[in-house]
Amino acid sequence: MGIFSSIMNKILHKKPAESPAAPPAASAPATPAPAATPAPAPEPVDVEAVLTQIAAMKGGGGNWRTSIVDLLKLLDLDSSLDARKELAAELGVNAGPHGSAEQNIALIKAVWGALEKNGGVVPASLRD
Repeated sequence: MGIFSSIMNKILHKKPAESPAAPPAASAPATPAPAATPAPAPEPVDVEAVLTQIAAMKGGGGNWRTSIVDLLKLLDLDSSLDARKELAAELGVNAGPHGSAEQNIALIKAVWGALEKNGGVVPASLRD
């Protein structure tokens, strides 16, 4: 699982897809299954509210709104340079040298944008 997937799972509460169980062998003739109704679209998640709640439970959270390192630490994820390099590769961020302020700013903005594309409600104050 990639770093961004871990971020999404922590914030959007998504769980890895489980393998469907094999259907039991039927000895009787199979009856047609009723048409499956499509699952309702998941409710959008207020990303800022979730992170604010996590920060409150931990007694802080640093500057997670603008710092990729603080966001990763808040989520109990690896915030090392290698982890941020991997995240930059996942999100296609090529701003500045690895570990630079320029890249870290671009990374946090890319994370907010990617969360929004994946069902998160991200306020403009975080995206800009």
